[in-house]
Amino acid sequence: MKLNELAPPAGGVRKNRKRVGRGPGSGWGKTSGRGQNGQNSRSGGGVRVGFEGGQMPLQRRLPKRGFKNIFKKRYSIINIQELARFEKGSTVDDAAFKGAGLLKHSTEGIKLLGKGEITYPLTLNIKACSRAARAKVEAAGGKIIGC
Repeated sequence: MKLNELAPPAGGVRKNRKRVGRGPGSGWGKTSGRGQNGQNSRSGGGVRVGFEGGQMPLQRRLPKRGFKNIFKKRYSIINIQELARFEKGSTVDDAAFKGAGLLKHSTEGIKLLGKGEITYPLTLNIKACSRAARAKVEAAGGKIIGC
């Protein structure tokens, strides 16, 4: 099979686009399916999203709860057990985590948590860590910078 031999399956799977305003024979001529008068028949007419004809819109009728802090720092979470992929005595920073495939998307930094064990020293350059994680890394002879 070649690219020029590709075709949609038989049975009219592909629908033709509706071409409005192409004369009375098409069935969609003259007013093009908009009707005669009113706001929606006009160019640029219609109402904004969420408008309910003057009735109080749903998003204003519902009670609001809680608070979303737009200044919150979002950290990528890494556990101690995931540090096993790094060599003994190496310095590990954001670039090393990204290279190892531990960072899926960019955030404000990395936070180290204490799940798992570490048996050899590492130097970690990270933004945040838990007390348990710091204790385990330092017990293994490593150190954490920036936390």
